[in-house]
Amino acid sequence: MGPDEGARLEALTQRLADLQTKVATLGFISPGSVVERYMPCGKPGCRCQGDPPQLHGPYWQWSRAKQGKTLSRRLSPEQANLYKEWIANRRALGRIIAEMEEVSAEAGDIILQDSGPQTRLRGSRRRRPQQGQGAA
Repeated sequence: MGPDEGARLEALTQRLADLQTKVATLGFISPGSVVERYMPCGKPGCRCQGDPPQLHGPYWQWSRAKQGKTLSRRLSPEQANLYKEWIANRRALGRIIAEMEEVSAEAGDIILQDSGPQTRLRGSRRRRPQQGQGAA
């Protein structure tokens, strides 16, 4: 490993440590989404049945899919704010993990460069034509 690769690997190691610190400080995470809804009640003569309708609300709702089914929960405004934060944390975690993968791939290239003969991943070799078959 040359001096340039050594410095680059050191910088990548530091970047990985910084990303790990970000993960450690994220807090709670949650999948799903939070929506603000306005709904009619169905009572005859109610303002929500007028023209134009004046719907009831806002009502806050958190929804997510789990094992092919949609789960929903009604929330207070305070709970909705918590879920919004947790969902934002989950999205941030996804971005951090993606960056960790990129940093790790770069570091892996440097580390494996000095580890001897290159090894191929299973299935990455080109097939040779069998005897009697020409290349197409």
